[in-house]
Amino acid sequence: MRAGLVQITAGENPEVNLPGTLSLIREAAAGGAGFILTPEVTNTVSMNRAYQNKVLCFEDDDPTLAALKKEAKALNVWILAGSLALKTEDEDGRFANRSLLIGPDGQISARYDKIHMFDVEIDAQESYRESAGYRPGNRAVLAQTPWAKIGLTICYDVRFAHLYRRLAHAGAQIVTVPAAFSPITGKAHWESLLRARAIETGCYIFAPAQTGDHGGKRYTHGHSLALSPWGEVLADGGAEPGVTLVDFDLKEVDQARERVPSLIHDREITGP
Repeated sequence: MRAGLVQITAGENPEVNLPGTLSLIREAAAGGAGFILTPEVTNTVSMNRAYQNKVLCFEDDDPTLAALKKEAKALNVWILAGSLALKTEDEDGRFANRSLLIGPDGQISARYDKIHMFDVEIDAQESYRESAGYRPGNRAVLAQTPWAKIGLTICYDVRFAHLYRRLAHAGAQIVTVPAAFSPITGKAHWESLLRARAIETGCYIFAPAQTGDHGGKRYTHGHSLALSPWGEVLADGGAEPGVTLVDFDLKEVDQARERVPSLIHDREITGP
């Protein structure tokens, strides 16, 4: 099967972002991709909570999601909306950072709310407090499709190895990591973390990314990556918007786990 990793530079306005995203999805489908993945916050990259309150929607009313569902059906492909910023019914008004897997029938097959919030101070000029605007999820999600079992994660989740091992033990063959990674941490850690998660689990890792200058002093690393179950980089999307195509064979998952069967070597431990 062939996957297509869509790399974009989304701005604040979802209506402006959507046509470019759809164009790249169609390009991926034309290139033979049956599984097409978009990055984290595909609909809007914004840290302006007042603006987000004006433009964001609940899941059932979100125009980006509606368009992606329509496109999946029209192209007869699976689409992972890497994540969308969506309104919730939470009393404190925080949003959900939600990944949605859409089948070729145009229906949502699985949804996952990002568990780990990016609350960090990288340096004096760059700090984030994702939990101020988004409420964390609390449930790991394994999507069952006719062709693969897919574990859903988002961006900062990649630093929490136990989530990936849990998904692998549940049967995941592919884990998705849509992201909007900081340039500083991206340069230092992005590839290393993804390779580690692939090696530890024996899963394919597909990580479509935001890239470039999003306005409002927000920049992202780019370099959408596809990793083999052996931890090899199969494809790197570089720093420009576009589509990265990669072929994969799930037999390689079994082969990697047979060579180093660490998933069956977990031990109960005590201490410290």
